[in-house]
Amino acid sequence: MRRSGAALDYHARMGKAPSIQQAVRRATIAARTGHALELPPRAFAWMSPHVYDRLREYALLTRQHRPVGWLLLLWPTWWALWLAAGGVPPLATLALFTLGVIVMRSAGCVINDYADRWLDPQVQRTRDRPLARGTVSGREALAVFAVLIALALLIVLATNTKTQILSGVAAALAIVYPYMKRRTWWPQLWLGMAFGMSIPMAYTAVTDAWPPPLAWLVFTANVLWATGYDTLYAMVDRDDDLRAGARSTAILFGELDLVAVGVLFASFLVALAFAGERAGLELAYRIALGVAAVICAWQLWYARDRSRERCFTAFRSNAWLGLVVFLGIALDYALRAAG
Repeated sequence: MRRSGAALDYHARMGKAPSIQQAVRRATIAARTGHALELPPRAFAWMSPHVYDRLREYALLTRQHRPVGWLLLLWPTWWALWLAAGGVPPLATLALFTLGVIVMRSAGCVINDYADRWLDPQVQRTRDRPLARGTVSGREALAVFAVLIALALLIVLATNTKTQILSGVAAALAIVYPYMKRRTWWPQLWLGMAFGMSIPMAYTAVTDAWPPPLAWLVFTANVLWATGYDTLYAMVDRDDDLRAGARSTAILFGELDLVAVGVLFASFLVALAFAGERAGLELAYRIALGVAAVICAWQLWYARDRSRERCFTAFRSNAWLGLVVFLGIALDYALRAAG
């Protein structure tokens, strides 16, 4: 309770005595979860500990401290924007989609944790999340989710009608995905489809036409990739998921998990190679695919002992893989424009 006392002293220094309701709530949370309100850093000294604590918990709930999640969504979105535009897309569209990725990933984290509040306290990796610890209530989480969805709606309203229609499909997939852990052994496949919907949306936003076969080929590649890397992610939690009764491809594949991930990654690279041929991409893109293949092979080798730490590190490296593919696409178009 030392930090709670510090928070009370802070209130006294600022001439603001905490309300009885605030004091009781802090004491109740600290007694139940060990969580005590933290003093704001000096830059936020004007903010009350209660407000600062709420904002901090909401940032943790939306995983603002873990950018790897939105990077895995951002890179395929940028692949599609560059392919649709045949180079640098309109800057307004680029800004809208980049902001939309961050907002929707944040919303996805909230609804995922809300759906998994029965599971997360039983899993070593997730037991410290705000909903699992009880420092954010289910009602608060739904309110944060509603605000984020409203912001996403404002963003998508700035696009054309076809993009708005596809965004409805994307939102439905994102909301349904967390509940698949109880219903199917393939929640990772659902995640891949939810993440991949930004690809056809990017095409419609740039061209104001329904996505061509190339867009769906890149979408398929992304689904294969996401299913593979999220299987590595699920391998981190496999033992806990088995005890809790959750389902995943990591459990489904069993001892063949790394073989299955290898097949998914190989299929992903083949699909991207076909997409590159269809888009007329040349040397820079092919070099990028070669580097991506090395990263995939490294992931399988590094995670060979299936330890939590190594599987998690292998999963995180996919943010670099997505960047490499993007650089290959962007550089190819840049060289073509310069030549």
